[in-house]
Amino acid sequence: MGSWPGLSERLVGRIVVLEPLGPEHEAGLRAAADDAEIWRWLPVQGHEPEAFDAWFELTLAAAEAGREAPFAVRLRDTGEVVGTSRYMNLRPEHKGLEIGYTWNTPGVWRKGANVEGKYLLLRHAFEDVGCMRVEFKTDARNERARAALEALPARFEGIFLKHMLVRDGIVRDSAWYAITDGEWPAVRANLERRISEKR
Repeated sequence: MGSWPGLSERLVGRIVVLEPLGPEHEAGLRAAADDAEIWRWLPVQGHEPEAFDAWFELTLAAAEAGREAPFAVRLRDTGEVVGTSRYMNLRPEHKGLEIGYTWNTPGVWRKGANVEGKYLLLRHAFEDVGCMRVEFKTDARNERARAALEALPARFEGIFLKHMLVRDGIVRDSAWYAITDGEWPAVRANLERRISEKR
């Protein structure tokens, strides 16, 4: 699957397992998505059944076409599907990509699932795939997401004003962050320390 060989691989951590997203994850993701707070800063209202259906269909189509590499996030201990993340804005010719469209059910917030999910995706991107840059963007008003990115730490690169139109025609300013291959060893050490504190 996809136009970047080796990008979509099963990634196993101590807290979570990331699996290339497929039809078999639909029921688990639908259950995990059933909280409006998850979708506050995202372009769709995925807790609504029709919006979830459209989101899931578009996600599978993007994966099939090789435009993105989405993952389902499972708790390793129980197998429960608790969220999703993806590689997107793929630029293999420049050894760069974005990690985004990440959400987890509130029951696992601040319990290490997001930290380890980011760690697994970053490690795979830098150490297996050979990226030299991984970037992130979020709504400039999303303080929780920005704090999480700064805690990786990813470097803040600025605000793109009027960057996107999101649902209902709302204009969004986007905050951009990035990690480069030279920065990865220090980021890796920080994330491994944080993950060890969650177990």
